[in-house]
Amino acid sequence: MPDPRARPGARVGVDVGNARVGVAASDASGVLAHPVRTLARDVAADSDVEAIVALTRELEAIEVVVGLPRLLSGDEGEAARIARDYAGRLAARLGTVGVRMVDERLTTVDAHRRLRDSGVPGRGQRAVVDQAAAVLILQSALDTEALSGRPPGETVTPGGKRKKERRR
Repeated sequence: MPDPRARPGARVGVDVGNARVGVAASDASGVLAHPVRTLARDVAADSDVEAIVALTRELEAIEVVVGLPRLLSGDEGEAARIARDYAGRLAARLGTVGVRMVDERLTTVDAHRRLRDSGVPGRGQRAVVDQAAAVLILQSALDTEALSGRPPGETVTPGGKRKKERRR
């Protein structure tokens, strides 16, 4: 049974890749994630970051959840550094809307498997796999909060610094 302390409100999920960014959103009750779009990474002008900021405002989302691609060992490599930097830029642009990072190990692998199992051919997966991974990241965060009553992952502050979470 879901924990009644879980916060209602839409959330935006983000899967940061080298070339593309998958974006998902939840319903207003914060229960179900769905795919939104795939954005081209724009390292020079951050138009992808601006598109996520615009979507967050349009949905009146209470937070953005960014996947943290840890290595299987739990350590953080270059992909995690890139995701942390991206989340920090989002936090700086969003102001009062929270940004959280959640462990996303193997979500892209799982997204490819689910797409293949649903009949999407290998070549067709490239266009939607980032969205599917964003859905998995966001749904995992929503489910974790519903079961625990606590926001998942860790809070990101502008600039990408980690904020210590206190246990309740």
